[in-house]
Amino acid sequence: MQYALWAPLTAFAAALWIIWWLARSRYASIAVDHPGPRSLHDSPMPRLGGLGLHAGVLLAVFVIRPDLPPAIWAGFGLLLAVSWLEDARGVGVVWRFAAHLIAAGFFAYSAVPGAHGALVAAVATLAIAWMTNLYNFMDGSDGLAGGAAVIGFTFYGIAAWFGGSMEFALVNFSIAAAAGAFLCFNYPPARVFMGDAGAVPLGYLAGAMGAIGWVQNDWRWWFAPLVFSPLIADTSVTLARRLFRLERVWEAHHDHYYQRQIRLGWSHEKTALAEYALMLASGLLALALLPVAPPLQLLVLAGAAAGYLALAAVLERHWRASGRERAP
Repeated sequence: MQYALWAPLTAFAAALWIIWWLARSRYASIAVDHPGPRSLHDSPMPRLGGLGLHAGVLLAVFVIRPDLPPAIWAGFGLLLAVSWLEDARGVGVVWRFAAHLIAAGFFAYSAVPGAHGALVAAVATLAIAWMTNLYNFMDGSDGLAGGAAVIGFTFYGIAAWFGGSMEFALVNFSIAAAAGAFLCFNYPPARVFMGDAGAVPLGYLAGAMGAIGWVQNDWRWWFAPLVFSPLIADTSVTLARRLFRLERVWEAHHDHYYQRQIRLGWSHEKTALAEYALMLASGLLALALLPVAPPLQLLVLAGAAAGYLALAAVLERHWRASGRERAP
């Protein structure tokens, strides 16, 4: 176990070196993010950072050798492969969403039913698939998704450590460390993007690790959603708005709240720092609620949800007052 304590440092160092090497190598041209009408950047950017990030994660897992459901890595591998194909060549939206559901379902029905039943596994499948997608949606601004991963998985690790699951804690700390290495290249102004191969498996891990922590009683069911609630709130409210307007929700857009703030003049750095502040607040709240009685937990969670709705209303009013037209 003692040598496994070095796993987060291993993840950071490996991810840092691999991303640096990929960005400077001839392979950088294989997957390039070109600016488009819905982009928030104005120059081509290599999108190989996710490969280095996840290489660091896998190396750390090899060092730790945690007792985790094998299905989590099967789903991770499927999503990494499909998402890399999307970055390099393009994959149809139906095939991508199918891969997300297959990965989430295979993991959920392998890891959850024994303790909680098939119905709960079905709910977990949808929740993990949504987390997989929404993380990709939130990867549109320099430093945002990478920094959120550093903070979110660090809180997972802290809760698991205090829950007595040392190996599980180290896995989460290692994911946070690898994301930190990526952030060295992606903090505004970004030099590398993580691409779908980074964001999609990262969202999957956020959902799957959240489910594992719940199944093994490191935390309650609400802990993981609360930790990542800034991302969940933005994407979920945005999806609800677009559904209400009968828009094609499967098509790309730049109507998320973080995208709107940048279009209204916020810098990428200011937007990222605001997201970090929300992530820190939600993570600290989640930790503070763990020892609290369940009725009070639910009351505070309801208050947090109301707070996000109020924030969305304020941002919506600010957007409309600006007179900016929505993107088609």
